[in-house]
Amino acid sequence: MSDQQQAPVTDELPDSPFHTTGTDHITIWGSNEADTIEFYRDLLGMPLVLRQPNLDDPSQTHLFFDTGDGRILTFFVSDDRPSAQGVRGGVGAVHHLCFSVDPERYEAVMDALDEAGHHYNVFDRGIFHSIYTKDNNGLVIELSADKYDIPDDRRAEVLATTQRIREEDGAEYAKDEHMAAALEELGLDATPYDLPDASSGVGGVN
Repeated sequence: MSDQQQAPVTDELPDSPFHTTGTDHITIWGSNEADTIEFYRDLLGMPLVLRQPNLDDPSQTHLFFDTGDGRILTFFVSDDRPSAQGVRGGVGAVHHLCFSVDPERYEAVMDALDEAGHHYNVFDRGIFHSIYTKDNNGLVIELSADKYDIPDDRRAEVLATTQRIREEDGAEYAKDEHMAAALEELGLDATPYDLPDASSGVGGVN
């Protein structure tokens, strides 16, 4: 697809029949209840807010976790399904799930993963920092920390402005300096959080 044919990147609402108002929940095929709760509640700190039968298949249990901002992650689980350490990819499959963590608790997150015996990698992704680990089923979990304090109601505007500045700079991907410039242009605080040095990981994560 040529540059002329590419869809524009903008925070403006598209001319579509309707617009979604947010993410309500995401549902994953899980293994069993105990392992799922151990990872998502006991390690990642997501409250288990609802448990009921899977209404499409009452032989399974439907677990609802609050990811921290009222958005919900749910799992269909069954006690006869062991956790697995291999997730198959392919078109339509989930590549990874990403959850936000407090930038000021970033080191504590890594310490907790170490203590729980979960291997992880840390990358500086240009406009945010990411810790990658895996859940009990081998699904890649990204824990991201913003480099800057971005108001939720202006996040799309900040990202679209960062994109424009990146393109003007001819850079391959959005970097720290592009977002800082976008924040300054929009009159927002561009003071970065103190996050550890890390490689970009470009080309190294599948």
